[in-house]
Amino acid sequence: MTTCWVIYNGSLVSDKFADQARLVAEAAERAGVAARLMKNYEMIMDLSSEAELPDFAVLLDKDILLGYFLKSRGVPIYNDPSIIDLCDNKATQYIRLAALGLPMPKTIVAPKVYPNFSILESGYFERIAEELGFPMIIKEGHGSFGMKVYLIETEAAFYEKVEELRGIDFVFQEFVESSRGRDIRVNIVGGEIVAAMYRHSETDFRANITNGGKASPVDLTEEQKTLALKAADAVGAVFAGVDLLFGADEEPLVCEVNAAAHIRNIMNVTGVNVADAMIAYILEELK
Repeated sequence: MTTCWVIYNGSLVSDKFADQARLVAEAAERAGVAARLMKNYEMIMDLSSEAELPDFAVLLDKDILLGYFLKSRGVPIYNDPSIIDLCDNKATQYIRLAALGLPMPKTIVAPKVYPNFSILESGYFERIAEELGFPMIIKEGHGSFGMKVYLIETEAAFYEKVEELRGIDFVFQEFVESSRGRDIRVNIVGGEIVAAMYRHSETDFRANITNGGKASPVDLTEEQKTLALKAADAVGAVFAGVDLLFGADEEPLVCEVNAAAHIRNIMNVTGVNVADAMIAYILEELK
């Protein structure tokens, strides 16, 4: 019988991560695969010994080193750790998306500044403020569920935040007022759209359900479909949750691509269990 590991981060206390893994493991079992739920730390990455390994693994975590370790031992990983690595840092992701000309908010990658030093007097930040104006968005490189994304509305808040983020990868981004509190999440499996939902919030500039947003099913336009598929392909993601914004004329813009997108909310909203499509894709690829 085909075997798989469904890996999630065991250090996180929220049940949403274990729940995500259970959905995928249950889908694997329905497809006749012997699935094992695994916390990431249950695999000892001992480089000097061999271990019994599965036929494939679904990595629902950002433990990229574990992904690289399993891949080095010949285990097919979904998504590949290099893809998770790329998408985990918004700065590297935006560099890739922009290189392929995909429409997205104007984005400036912040330079590296070491924690004990500052470039506050260099004139650099004045140039950024002049280029993007206020309000603007500042996003840390690493963050999920809309966390570590900041709406900066004043000059004082701008300088306070950039000083706070010394030593951290982040980007400056144009604030798309026409998409305030609303976006679209598109789940893609193997180059095909499986489910999509419209998210909106009356109380926050972010539409994430975790931050209080509401969601409903949505019929995508052809332009939205095309851009979502191009964004997933741009980063090489077999499984992707692509977030789209609404431009000034309602044209779609890429907000970001999630390589370990959660699927519970979209199942609750649309009735589509993305995990079934994920497992079907893997089994077809492994034939």
